[in-house]
Amino acid sequence: MAEDLLLLDALGPRGSYRARNRMTIVDLAGTPVAELSIVPKLFVSRALAALHRAPDRPIEHKLAQLAEAGRIFAEEEILGLSLRQYEKLVSRISGVPITVVRSATAAISAAAIAAGSSVTQARPIGAVDEWRHPETKHGSALWCRRGNVFAVHAAGNHPGPHGLWLEALALGYRVALRPSRREPFTPHRVVTALRMAGFRDDEVVLLPTDHDGADEMLRGADLGMVYGGDDVVRKYSANTAVLPQGPGRSKLLLTADVDWREHLDTIVDSISHQGGVACVNATAVFVEGDPAPLAAAIAERLAAIPTLPPEDDRAVLPVQPLESARAVERYLQASAAGATAWLGGDGIVDELGDGSAALRPAVYQLDRPDARQAGIELPFPCVWVAPWSPEAGVAPLRNTLVLTAITGDEPLIDALVAEPTISNVYLGDHPTYWMRPGVPHDSYLGEFLMRTKTVIRD
Repeated sequence: MAEDLLLLDALGPRGSYRARNRMTIVDLAGTPVAELSIVPKLFVSRALAALHRAPDRPIEHKLAQLAEAGRIFAEEEILGLSLRQYEKLVSRISGVPITVVRSATAAISAAAIAAGSSVTQARPIGAVDEWRHPETKHGSALWCRRGNVFAVHAAGNHPGPHGLWLEALALGYRVALRPSRREPFTPHRVVTALRMAGFRDDEVVLLPTDHDGADEMLRGADLGMVYGGDDVVRKYSANTAVLPQGPGRSKLLLTADVDWREHLDTIVDSISHQGGVACVNATAVFVEGDPAPLAAAIAERLAAIPTLPPEDDRAVLPVQPLESARAVERYLQASAAGATAWLGGDGIVDELGDGSAALRPAVYQLDRPDARQAGIELPFPCVWVAPWSPEAGVAPLRNTLVLTAITGDEPLIDALVAEPTISNVYLGDHPTYWMRPGVPHDSYLGEFLMRTKTVIRD
């Protein structure tokens, strides 16, 4: 019944707004659970104008409110849902295993609490953050915003990225957030918690909208960040005002001077942790020598993962509506032509009996390091195991968010660290999903949002 559905209103510059145009949000089995207000382009334009007009407030006040919002997000009832009820709902909507959702929500809370210290890590050592600082009397670099309003087109595959854009608030930006229609509950809870903590309605807004409204958000903001696939990266690659967040294509490399058997736990964990849905999950593993024994060992480990509903505490695998799962399976089978299947070659869809299906792991062996499949990233534990040699060099490892390199070859390490298309290099037995507040994910967000200017005063 419609009256039983949760109502996810837009959160505009004058408070909550219930639009006439509403989208029904369903769970994995197709059962309606909520209605999401979809605001028109004109509403978006007016909301962005209100954010531009909003006066600045002292950063120290915002940092205290961010910390309080982190507490509220994790402890208080929002939209009638406790944290545990919200987490279960997100799992049933998105298909992300419940333990992954819990880890992500804890990380969001921690990111809000630590936002003040996190953003300082990006500031150049020679810059100050206040024109009144004593250093400016003698001339100093000042760390300044590149604008005032930041628009975010949020991801829906994982709650975790909602911890990142909070840094914009800590830097003094007003933020307009477009939630994913796939999973709007996390951004709605975050923005509500911020407002409960004291952020004004004209400082952070939630604008569920269509494509026209989404484009208007980016036009109306000073800077923007957009999550999506390769098409999104291509669309915005030339736009210096927009930061695209695309596929991670994270990888592992093991050279001949190490025994991969000693690192199998890390390899398998990098592939399957967080259900394999995150940009930091390993997509490809490169090994110097014969890749077959490693591929076989990975397949044996991944095959033992049970198929369970995502809200089960033991669940590891992501779940999608059955037809969506079938579409992923068809794409994988078409893409894998010419590769050797160690796991998943006969299908990856495992029905749960309620109209949804788990995506079972897949392991494929490639015959050369530059095979095109090594760059294919899919939203479940799917890995391409490829041979590598010193002659192949860095080229097959490019365009990587995280590269775990288990090697003692220091000249190779020098080349990997110097490669501009490899965002993060983890040396030794560190899983690709490792991260903590204060270290960059894909560079510091502050590098995009801020700039330095010289100030000298009497």
